Amino acid sequence: MSLNMGTVDRVLRLVIGVLLVVAKIANWIPGTLGWVLAVVGVVFALTAAIGYCPLYGVCGISTGGRK
Repeated sequence: MSLNMGTVDRVLRLVIGVLLVVAKIANWIPGTLGWVLAVVGVVFALTAAIGYCPLYGVCGISTGGRK
C-alpha cells in the first residue's frame, strides 16, 4: 500500500474528521445524522493518519503522496 494523499489533504481530513466527531460528542448534530457524520469523521481521521484513501486508490487519484 503506497501513500496517495498529500500533506494538505491529510491535514484537511484530520481537521474535518475531528470537528465531525466533536460535533456529535457535543450534540451539535443530534440523532442518526450525528452518528453517520461521526463515523465519516472517524474514517477521515484514520485515512489522514495512514495517508492512504481506498477510494482514491480505486479511482487512481493521488494528491501528492508517494507512489
